[in-house]
Amino acid sequence: MNHEGPRAGAVGGEELAERVHALLAAPRPWSITQAGDPVLRRPTEPYDGQLPDGLLRELLDAMFRHLPGVGVGLAAPQIGIPLALAVIEDPADVPPEIATERGRVPQPPLELVNPVVTPLESRYYAFYEGCLSVEGLTAVVPRHARVRLSALDGGGRAYDVELSGWPARIAQHETDHLNGVLYLDRAEPRSLSTVGNYERFWAPGSVS
Repeated sequence: MNHEGPRAGAVGGEELAERVHALLAAPRPWSITQAGDPVLRRPTEPYDGQLPDGLLRELLDAMFRHLPGVGVGLAAPQIGIPLALAVIEDPADVPPEIATERGRVPQPPLELVNPVVTPLESRYYAFYEGCLSVEGLTAVVPRHARVRLSALDGGGRAYDVELSGWPARIAQHETDHLNGVLYLDRAEPRSLSTVGNYERFWAPGSVS
């Protein structure tokens, strides 16, 4: 039993449903919540049936439809919904040399409901990372090389999967969002760059 009362910023189920309906009716692509909005800094509420099953299904499907050409993961706080929900999918459509360097392999769609990420080894890999909620910037972020992702899917079925390389990075990034953490909190400060300067000076194959 929770004796602490509702979390700061907790939203009732009826209001959440109204937010989701409004979001689903909004033009695409969605406007993504940007750094500075408090919703990105509050731990999300665990999902416990706050939305009707059909509405949850619509929301997760719409989140997947937002990804192509935009990103490889999306967490509910990034669209103003303070629930522990996220989706990830990565076709890994990158040059072979980058795929090899970063361990970037195709990641089929995964629904993350109340996800928990557990490191499986002590190794870290550091690569440049960006975020839809921090437009125009990128920085080097060390992440665990291999993790276990434990979550529910949109139908309430529990699953566990081991991820490594870039899929592990995506899972850690999206789960951080659900805990009020942005990638900048974990980044190496001196590596911070605009996306334009990253592509000019630091991207593989760039000339400086």
